[in-house]
Amino acid sequence: MWTLQEEFSHFEIGPSSQFRNLTLFPLMRRSTPTPPLDYLLLEDGIAQRKVRVTELHAGGSVPELRLENNADLPVLIVDGEELVGAKQNRVLNLTILVPAKQTTVIPVSCVEAGRWKMASPDLKPADHVMYSFGRGKRVADVTESMRSNGTRTSNQGAVWRDIAAKAMRLGASPPTGAMSAIYERHSSMLEEFSRAFKWQDGQSGVTFGMGGRILGLEIFDDPEVMRRFFQKLVRSYALDALDESQTGAQPVGLEDVHVRAHITLVGSAQSFTEQALGLGKDVRFRGPQVSGAALWAQGRYVHICSFVKNTESSTSPFWTRFTRASHRAHFSVI
Repeated sequence: MWTLQEEFSHFEIGPSSQFRNLTLFPLMRRSTPTPPLDYLLLEDGIAQRKVRVTELHAGGSVPELRLENNADLPVLIVDGEELVGAKQNRVLNLTILVPAKQTTVIPVSCVEAGRWKMASPDLKPADHVMYSFGRGKRVADVTESMRSNGTRTSNQGAVWRDIAAKAMRLGASPPTGAMSAIYERHSSMLEEFSRAFKWQDGQSGVTFGMGGRILGLEIFDDPEVMRRFFQKLVRSYALDALDESQTGAQPVGLEDVHVRAHITLVGSAQSFTEQALGLGKDVRFRGPQVSGAALWAQGRYVHICSFVKNTESSTSPFWTRFTRASHRAHFSVI
C-alpha cells in the first residue's frame, strides 16, 4: 500500500473551468493503463437486479441499512451517495467495496428527519451526493467515531440541524425535512451548473473551488467511474454555490496553486488505517484545515475524498509532487 502523496504524484491538474461562483479543476491520471473495472457501481447492480438495499429488518434502524450483493463482482458504494426510499432517505457514511455474494450491514446517516414510514421496500441512489459542506462535517465526525469507539457513525443530530438550516437559507420547506427536497426546489438552477461543466476524456478526479478557496477533492481509480459520478458531484457543490451566493459575494478566481496547496494539506494531515468494512482498508485523515477519507482495495486507491474544514483560502504556493501538465518542467518529480 502506497501513501496518498505517492498516489497524487500520478496526476496532473488540467485547465480550470468556471460558472458563476464555482470553479472546477480536472485531475488527469498520467498515461498509465487502466485495467478492466473489477466491481459494479451500486446503481448498475440495482438495475441488473443483483443488488438490493433495504431496511435492516422490519422495524428498521436509522443508522444502518442492509445491502445484499448477489453479483459475481464486488459492488462499490460511495461516501455521500444519497439513497431514497424505505422508511427514510439516508446517505452513506463512507465508501465501501462490498464483496460478491455477501450481505453487509452498511452505516448511514438519515437525511429526512420527519419521515419514518415505508415508501418503498428498496432504496435507490439519487442523482446527487450530499452537498459538500455537510458531507465534510459528517466525514470528520465518522473519523472521530472510528478513532474513539470503533464505530462508523455520524453525529445524527448535527446532520439534521445542518440540513434544516440549509433548507431555510435556500427557501425550501420540505414537509419531512428531506435533503432531496432542497435539490428538487433548485433543480433548474442546479442543471445550469450541470450543463456548464463537462467531464473530460481520461479524467479520474476533480477539485472544486469557490470564493477564492478550494472546497474539496474527489478521485476515483477509473475514468469511467469518475464520469458516472461527475454530474452528481457537480450538483452537490452547486448547491453550496447557490447557498453562498445568498451572501452577495463576488466570484473570485482560482489557480492550480490553490489545488497544490490543498494537496499539500492532505498529505501532511494525520492519518490512520483500519480494516475496511468490506474489502480493503479504510484510510482516514484529519488536519487543522482538511479532513477526508480513502479506500484502498484490490491493490489501489479506489476512492479518495477530501474537504476543507474552514473558510480561509489556502494560497501559499507549497511545493507538491502533484503538478499541472503545462508546468511540469517547473516542479521536481521524484
